[in-house]
Amino acid sequence: MARVRVPIVKQSRREGFALSEKAIKIMARRQGAPGQHSGKPGAKPSLYNKQLREKQKVRHLYGLMEKQFAKIAKKAMSRPGIAGENMLILLESRLDNAVYRAGLANTRRASRQMVAHGHFNLNGKRVTIPSLVLKVGDVVEARPKAKKSNVFMAVGNNQANWLEVKQKDFKFTVAALPTRADIQDEIHEQLIIEYYSR
Repeated sequence: MARVRVPIVKQSRREGFALSEKAIKIMARRQGAPGQHSGKPGAKPSLYNKQLREKQKVRHLYGLMEKQFAKIAKKAMSRPGIAGENMLILLESRLDNAVYRAGLANTRRASRQMVAHGHFNLNGKRVTIPSLVLKVGDVVEARPKAKKSNVFMAVGNNQANWLEVKQKDFKFTVAALPTRADIQDEIHEQLIIEYYSR
């Protein structure tokens, strides 16, 4: 299985956007892209460059490989409605992202690993596929063995209005589909759709 092995801070500096809480602290001290010549002013970025950087930023934010991300973008464009919003809703509805949004993992990378290791049940059945897209009414709960382990020792706060979370039970229900208002404003999804529409 392909994995992204580049450090999250290096990715964050390249994109000029904190992809994790860890990156926020380091980017406050070290500005610019990683590398020897990061401080030198470059040429004005082209439209293609802006589209590419936005696509890479969102792809790294959700921890996807290019093939997965392109598939989601194409699927979003084939659906009725605004393609950019459709894409973000599909990304937010993924199981690994929902675990992170529910506060059961500190990072998306951690939530992806927890799902892949089989620590959750979806509607009563064990799941190991982080890319599953959740629907309204789906119930996700930590397995009994996982609850007893130290996997959930650092539980955060619920960050999503579209999830009903029971933190003590390590359980959440999808109350509604996420909307554009629930997703970070720093994302310019139209640039990504334009990139894949070329």
